[in-house]
Amino acid sequence: MATPSGGEPHVVFRQYLDAVGLQGLASAEAAGLHTSEWYALSLITLEGSLSSGELSARTGLTTGATTRLIDRLERAGYARRAADPADRRRVIVEAVPDALDRIEGAIDPARRRVAEVIDSYAPEQQALLFDYFARAAPAFRAATEEIRAATAPRRAKSRPPKGE
Repeated sequence: MATPSGGEPHVVFRQYLDAVGLQGLASAEAAGLHTSEWYALSLITLEGSLSSGELSARTGLTTGATTRLIDRLERAGYARRAADPADRRRVIVEAVPDALDRIEGAIDPARRRVAEVIDSYAPEQQALLFDYFARAAPAFRAATEEIRAATAPRRAKSRPPKGE
């Protein structure tokens, strides 16, 4: 089966995933962030706030690496730690208001170009595209968790023992 563009579906899909990944890398770099920081900032802004434990679980980073990531986001002026209003003993991480305005330039080219592509479709086709996005995002997150679970023993072996 060939796609409307004439390519094999698995090749077209792989090219799409590679393009999305490369765009994310380029945006992070343009904003002066590492990809893990870029992703964490996206999570924080989408959720409103997250505890460091939630951020650690969502990013797949260790608690120590997550602490260092939060420190870097704070130093860069993108995020801050705050007391959880529901439990003052718990610390949450939230985006600094207006800090994201500084990275709009990094996001704008992709947003503009993809909007042009989406605008070229009829409204019912756009609805189908957004249905795909809504269904694919959880599928990708589940696949990520599956990959992490399968590689956890290997990742644990590659970490140096504590105290080294």
